[in-house]
Amino acid sequence: MPDEAAAPPRSRAGRRRKGEPALSLDQIVSEALALLDEEGLDALSMRRLGTRVGAAATAVYWHVSTKDELMALVVDEVYGEIVVPDVEDPAGWRAAVTACASNLRAAILRHPWITSVLDEVGVTYRGPHVMHVSDRMLALFEAAGFDLIPADRSLGTVLAYVTGMAGAEAAASRRGAGDAGPRADALEAAEAAEAAAERYPRLQALYQAYREREPADDDFAYGLDVVLDGIEARR
Repeated sequence: MPDEAAAPPRSRAGRRRKGEPALSLDQIVSEALALLDEEGLDALSMRRLGTRVGAAATAVYWHVSTKDELMALVVDEVYGEIVVPDVEDPAGWRAAVTACASNLRAAILRHPWITSVLDEVGVTYRGPHVMHVSDRMLALFEAAGFDLIPADRSLGTVLAYVTGMAGAEAAASRRGAGDAGPRADALEAAEAAEAAAERYPRLQALYQAYREREPADDDFAYGLDVVLDGIEARR
């Protein structure tokens, strides 16, 4: 985990009107993160955030100048949850990448809105947690024997896989959040796909196999192994 010295910088000193509660940037970022987790990207506004912290929207602006700046700080906060193992033995690089990918997936499933903003925030702002995690993940591929540019390309491939799979999982979870639950929702979708594939025997058999199998958490691990097999072949 990033150490305490790597915490996001304070953008400006807070001010408040008489009678308003004292605010800190940590409090604002924490409440923004909670709001995003509960209601998604569309729910976040400075006015709404001010209501949650018991202050006017103008009080929030004393700490962050724009909503984009706030989003960057919240994304950096999420990156602070991602643990990147150290690799002392180069032979352990793959296990370390697998653990890190699983930690990133878990963070995305906790904060599913983040996949929609990662690319944009990564271009405009790189906070200390983002930089720390990125640097440590590059070290895993360096330990495998890659030079920096191939290491970065390999890392980008893994990140694309993790964010794509975890984003799809989060979307499926939201679709199945009704009374019937995600399992029933998935079964209904599989049955509909099987019926639509009546003229396509391979697809029909595939959909039937998926519909009949027990729920499993191995799809992510299987795909990650395929990705890492390809990366390992290029060492």
